[in-house]
Amino acid sequence: MSAMLGMYDMPPLRAANDRFWALIRSELGYGPETLDRTRDVWTIWRDPDLVLAQTCGMPYRARLHGHLQLVGTPDYGLPDCPPGHYRSVFVARVDDTRALPELVGGTFAYNEALSQSGWAAPMTHLQADGLAPAALLESGAHAASAAAVAEGRADLAALDALTWTLLCEHTDLGGRLREVAHTAPTPVLPYITAPGRDRAVIAAAVRTAIANLDPDDRAALHLEGLVDIPASAYLSVPNPPAPSAICPAD
Repeated sequence: MSAMLGMYDMPPLRAANDRFWALIRSELGYGPETLDRTRDVWTIWRDPDLVLAQTCGMPYRARLHGHLQLVGTPDYGLPDCPPGHYRSVFVARVDDTRALPELVGGTFAYNEALSQSGWAAPMTHLQADGLAPAALLESGAHAASAAAVAEGRADLAALDALTWTLLCEHTDLGGRLREVAHTAPTPVLPYITAPGRDRAVIAAAVRTAIANLDPDDRAALHLEGLVDIPASAYLSVPNPPAPSAICPAD
């Protein structure tokens, strides 16, 4: 059996995530003793013995829908977002006063092309305004995108709003970057399980675990509850063109 809570698992949060998983496992009465932090996320998401993991909305609608079950959607209590929703935050350097249309004329850093918050949401937002990046930098991670902007290797990035909050809490990037704009909210990264498991039992265990978390752990993880968002809400979110279609290689 396997379990992974790696989407918001930066080093300062790992102990809190371990305790969260221990509570879930105790409620279930089964599951691996430890969270998987070594295997590739796609291997974990497709593991037929998966008990619980968290995925991103774009991988879910692009490749995973029909191959696993939604357990529920965590509510992180993010500002200006309905329960169980988040948005992307466009960031630039604090000393770069250009507005979004001018910043897009430079290099846009994104974590990966199958990221809802790092690629899909910002591209949909820009397209609605008739904008597109002049150049792209694939960073591999939200924190790496933020660092690329802070270090001058990119002009603009879009970060998952919770990741941006966590970076502000645990790194110096919040003082080196400024918020430029926000995308429309979309459903948060859902918890998932393998097809053969009882998703209702797992959802109940997650809800109980959130309620029983130590207040400091709950605050550190920004967990406020678990909501039911149907698959149709994830599948209705638009998919933008691939990076190669927006900035063709020379």
